[in-house]
Amino acid sequence: MTREIKIGNKLVGDGHPTFVIAEIGINHNGDLEIAKQMIDAAVHAGADAVKFQKRTPEVATPPEQQNQMRETPWGYITYLDYRFKVEFNEEQYREIDRYCRGKKIAWMVSVWDEPSVDFMEKFDTPAYKIPSASLTDFNLIRKARASGKPLILSSGMSTMEQIKKGVSIAGEKELLLMHCTSTYPCEPEELNLKMVSTLRNEFPNIPIGYSGHEVGLVPSAIAVAFGACMVERHLTLDRAMWGSDQAASVEPGGFERLVKYIRVTEASLGDGVKKVYESEKSSMKKLRRVSGED
Repeated sequence: MTREIKIGNKLVGDGHPTFVIAEIGINHNGDLEIAKQMIDAAVHAGADAVKFQKRTPEVATPPEQQNQMRETPWGYITYLDYRFKVEFNEEQYREIDRYCRGKKIAWMVSVWDEPSVDFMEKFDTPAYKIPSASLTDFNLIRKARASGKPLILSSGMSTMEQIKKGVSIAGEKELLLMHCTSTYPCEPEELNLKMVSTLRNEFPNIPIGYSGHEVGLVPSAIAVAFGACMVERHLTLDRAMWGSDQAASVEPGGFERLVKYIRVTEASLGDGVKKVYESEKSSMKKLRRVSGED
């Protein structure tokens, strides 16, 4: 079985270019114009897709958290009210869909609850992502699977047993599994990039990607060297903006460098077969010394 899936018009997996997702998430803070600026930045950087987060606030917000008070740009409000403030409605998503089509970039969402899947079925997005927090929400996985779209499964805050169970519920067909550590931002010691190789060995038929929350760019390129065929990083216009994900996000200039680092990494890996390159031959002719031959 070939380790690849198709997302939109692109094949993702072994032997294909790394699929780079600019995770806008909720870094737009409920502002459609900021979201458009972030889409522009993703396009300029060369990302393959942008991704948002879709929640039904009254369903996805745990009951014990709903009435907790929080300081926000909209004042001192309940956590549930805050969740509504950063949630785009259908009209706004229609505009996002129109804007992305005009910019020729794919867009998709992480679905956090079953009603969000129903909501998103109004749009022709190329895949659904199940966030790490929902890896054990088997009804949500089944609901997203029923759409017939490819599924991206994130594995942060999970044991290997939970990952295996989530994969068994989802089924391996048209599935991509992301290594992730759900700390924002994540210290280098907890990135555990070798898990990309571990997951590739554990699930030989499933493409493995990397969802990073580190500060900096190098680990994401290293994940590609370990075999990650998809890289997702949070994008922000300014890391000083309000919001819990901003500190673990990459600003536009950094995202442009990230894509370049990933493409250089891909080009540098080679095939593992030693050869003398044509470019070496002039040096070989001038510098090679041979002595003591049998």
